[in-house]
This record gives sequence, C-alpha cells and structure tokens, in this order.
Amino acid sequence: MKLNELVDNPGAHLGPKRVGRGIGSGTGKTAGRGHKGQKSRSGVALKGVEGGQMPLHRRLPKRGFKNIFAKRFVALNLDRVQDAIDANKLDPKKPIDANALMAARVIKNPRDGVRLLARGDLTSKINITVAGASKKAVEAVEKAGGSITVTTAQSGAPAADKAGPETATKGAAKSDGAGAEA
Repeated sequence: MKLNELVDNPGAHLGPKRVGRGIGSGTGKTAGRGHKGQKSRSGVALKGVEGGQMPLHRRLPKRGFKNIFAKRFVALNLDRVQDAIDANKLDPKKPIDANALMAARVIKNPRDGVRLLARGDLTSKINITVAGASKKAVEAVEKAGGSITVTTAQSGAPAADKAGPETATKGAAKSDGAGAEA
C-alpha cells in the first residue's frame, strides 16, 4: 500500500450540504435561513442574545479574579531531567539551569522560572538551579547525591509579612482621620 492509495471507507465521509440549489433540493431559495431578518443575512452572529430574557452570562454571578502579579512557572519533573541526561542532551557534571534546559530542548520557554517537581526517579548526581521546587523533588535530588539551589522565595510567608504592617498602618490612618473630622 502506498500513500496515494489510501482511501476512506465508502460512506464514511459525507459531503457538505449544498444549499441554494433550487426548490427541489429542499434547501433552495432562502437556503434554510427563513425570510428576512438579521439572521438571514451573512456576517451575523447573535451570541448571548436571548430576546428580552436576561442572557445566561448575566444571570450567573461573577466569580473570582485574575491575579495580574501571578508568577507563571514551567513545571519540570525529575523523569524529564533524567531522560535528557540518558539521551546525552544534559551533562550531569555541569550545573543545570534554565538556559541549559532550553539548550537541551527540555523546556521551550522559561517564563517566570522553572519549578522542579518530583514525578519519576532521578539516578544521576546533578547540580540544578531552579526558581522553585517541591519538597519531594529536593529530597530526591539530595538522595541521588546532587544539590539544588532555589533562586526565588516560595510564595507564602514573605508576602504575608509584607502585607500585614501595611494594612495595619492604613487602618490606623483611616481611624485617625475619621476621629479628627468628627
């Protein structure tokens, strides 16, 4: 069999419905669109319009928000690193960072940093620098005899410490201002 001899099963593929081809076809004249009106014209898409009824997207409540300051990390599992080492794409003797991972085509785009996760087994001793790592991933790297350097602080305690005093000062300033006016 050759590529030019590949044929689908008979009746497996239906051709497109040919509209506007005479009254005998059943979809002639108005081509199944009815008479006049906005929906009979071309280039019209009435999405979310339900007549006078409140549209679904307005009936449902708003929910959540998008954090514009959120960091987008690239998830990298230990098995991907080990596969790259086994394929001689990464040298375990040299330090491994985002640039080395990109050069080895293990990741495409480092975004805001690489986060190391613990799926799979790591047998090679590596020295890796990442923006974040799970506890199990750190344990696995150290168990294999390697070392891991986490460059950015993990989200959690530092951000809460910063937010605490600022909100307290703002609250105190508002109450002082309100007391002075009254």
